[in-house]
Amino acid sequence: MINRRKFLKNSSIFGIAPFLPNYNIFKSMNKKIRTAHIGVGGMGKADLNDIASHKKAQIVALCDVDNKALVEAGKLFPEAKLFKDYRVMLKNIHDEIDAVIVSTPDHTHAPASIMAMELNKHVYCQKPLTHHVSEARAMKKLAEEKNLVTQMGIQVHSFYDYKLATLLIKSGIIGKVDKVRAWCPKNWGYDGPEPSGNDPIPNYLDWNLWLGTSKERPFKDKIYHPGMWRKLVDFGCGTLGDMGVHIFDTPYNALDLDVPYTIKNKCRKPNNFGFPEKNYVEYVFPGTKYTTDTLTWIWEDGKDSPKKHKDLKLPNGDKLPLQGAMFMGEKGKLLLPHFMELPKLIVDNEYKDFDVSKFVDNGELSEIPVRDYGKESHLHYHQFIDTCLGEDECTAPFSYSSRLTETILLGVIAGRFPGKTLHWDSLKAKFKEEEANKYLDSTYRKF
Repeated sequence: MINRRKFLKNSSIFGIAPFLPNYNIFKSMNKKIRTAHIGVGGMGKADLNDIASHKKAQIVALCDVDNKALVEAGKLFPEAKLFKDYRVMLKNIHDEIDAVIVSTPDHTHAPASIMAMELNKHVYCQKPLTHHVSEARAMKKLAEEKNLVTQMGIQVHSFYDYKLATLLIKSGIIGKVDKVRAWCPKNWGYDGPEPSGNDPIPNYLDWNLWLGTSKERPFKDKIYHPGMWRKLVDFGCGTLGDMGVHIFDTPYNALDLDVPYTIKNKCRKPNNFGFPEKNYVEYVFPGTKYTTDTLTWIWEDGKDSPKKHKDLKLPNGDKLPLQGAMFMGEKGKLLLPHFMELPKLIVDNEYKDFDVSKFVDNGELSEIPVRDYGKESHLHYHQFIDTCLGEDECTAPFSYSSRLTETILLGVIAGRFPGKTLHWDSLKAKFKEEEANKYLDSTYRKF
């Protein structure tokens, strides 16, 4: 086994000299950005199609441990080279690639992304950025050292409603914010027993490569691939990691938050296999210019979330959106549904209109709200390609998304210690509670 921290500290996997790319060279040469895609089934297929919709993106390689997904994607891009092992792909054709898209289960995000960045490749990585806090910090550091273009796959970050909510909060529409509540009734947890026995491995799946750096275990049909890996502690990050990243993103960005001081998760006792099916996580953050001295953040997930609370009361007895976030400030509240709904301003338990003309005049928003997912779904991906070309700037680079991911993962770790307040030292990257520190990373299996 290889210690993750030792792996993450390694400086050049293939001994290639450090290289600081000049993005404008792509623009001046009018060349296309050549992309390689790791994971092309499910969300990976959506990522692939959205990247390919950019006129200056050229799909040169596809990789997946599931041959059915690989063959299907290969039919769409017959000129792309096909691989089942991302390590082989990156080693053999790294000189044919400008950027790498990582769309695998969470536990493979860091190993694949770090290898690509060591080879001086720009990286678009799906959310949550990593499976462990140590990986998030390592990816941020490496991206900055090599001056690479990076983007985490939180597509709604570039959607109209979320940009509007961010602008409204930063404009001071509800004054300094002292609390945020966010919720999602989705259940990406599993309270049942660990399955016993094993099933035959399908002939189209390379189980060893799917497990990757995680510990070896028997294959079980419909449990790991393509089943419920998000619910399992060795591979995913639960509802908090899956949906929390999306729903946290706008408040986190709008309030310029850093990582929290304290974290407490009220959930069932850990079973070391699946994440809790219900979580109630309380964070306390250091203040920013948009918040009071400290900010309290409460996250709820699982069936029937959120619980009724006066903070979440809406005018006219209206029902809360299924998923969303509520900002609470000195002058009122701002409700942000998730997703494709405009934010709503609430003052003295009444809805109030707000003026967006200055945002339109500044070119920060379109004049008419966009209500078409198809028109907005590609924006985040195109921003990544345009930034590689030197024509834009990514809004969810690893410098930002690593901190957001770290925050999410601290709440996941707190689920190992139900009801206990954990104290986080950001400078030392350690908990005051020593028993929690072992969950900041783990070991990589040789595979």
